[in-house]
Amino acid sequence: MTLIYARKAKINDINKIVPVIDDAKAFLKKAGSTQWQSGYPNEETITQDIKKNVGYVLIVDHHVAGYAAVIAGIEPTYQVIDGQWQNEQDKYATIHRMAISNQYRGMHLGNYFFSNLISLQVANNIFNFRIDTFKKNAVMQHLAKSHGFIERGTVKVEDPIDPERVAFELNL
Repeated sequence: MTLIYARKAKINDINKIVPVIDDAKAFLKKAGSTQWQSGYPNEETITQDIKKNVGYVLIVDHHVAGYAAVIAGIEPTYQVIDGQWQNEQDKYATIHRMAISNQYRGMHLGNYFFSNLISLQVANNIFNFRIDTFKKNAVMQHLAKSHGFIERGTVKVEDPIDPERVAFELNL
């Protein structure tokens, strides 16, 4: 049986996380998406996530197979939405920079990672989740929808190529 779990990322994981992010950038580019094609995210972004205690890794048989940041609290880019959030009263967590290594692609590990990330936040009494993705990122949109996220509209992020993102919300 394969051991799969998520845990907080550590500084000594960076050299394993950066290739995961690079794989995701190449995957998005090949799919025709301009998401993550402007240098973001990078090693500095990941380092800051880890220092802020918001970085997580997906571990498969003791190897880093995925990375994501989960940030509880107000996401500044979500303050303006072309659409409407359903729950604007409760604290929420935003899942950012989710990526799976090419080495593990096709194994549906995104499902495990999403489930683990949500469970870790629920353990901290957070029941409202948000995520955004590029309109051509069909994989992330499918993953979000398959976990009960509802499309709420579009938001704009800092991206010199195309700042428009599809925004999703999950309320448990």
